Amino acid sequence: MGLRYLHTMVRVLDLEKSMAFYRLLGLEETRRYDSEEGRFTLVFMAPPGQPECPIELTYNWDGDPGLPSDSRHFGHIAYEVDDIYELCAHLQANGVTINRPPRDGRMAFVRSPDNISIELLQKGDPLPPAEPWVSMPNTGHW
Repeated sequence: MGLRYLHTMVRVLDLEKSMAFYRLLGLEETRRYDSEEGRFTLVFMAPPGQPECPIELTYNWDGDPGLPSDSRHFGHIAYEVDDIYELCAHLQANGVTINRPPRDGRMAFVRSPDNISIELLQKGDPLPPAEPWVSMPNTGHW
């Protein structure tokens, strides 16, 4: 019996705001499905050149009152990055809180607008420790 990864689904409250966040991470929209009957939109976003590794953003047109305020029970979505310092600086410059800074040059955590925990892992060996990350404290939950 074979098994193949399809996607990770997360519910979002503001589709445009969530898509903007995932674009900051470097993801691109790969496909979209609008259901008039079901009154929802599915947007699949993936890293460039990796359409087989998407996240599915599920947006319910009439709101989602059952959406938990903290999605920590979900765990996290992890992405390998070429330069963790560069990406964290880019995210921070665009208003994203770095919840767990990459003090070790290897790992950081941020949260999406819908409180989804995103783990960023440095590709290959950790980068040498550098400021401002080394002395930056954790912020909130990650």
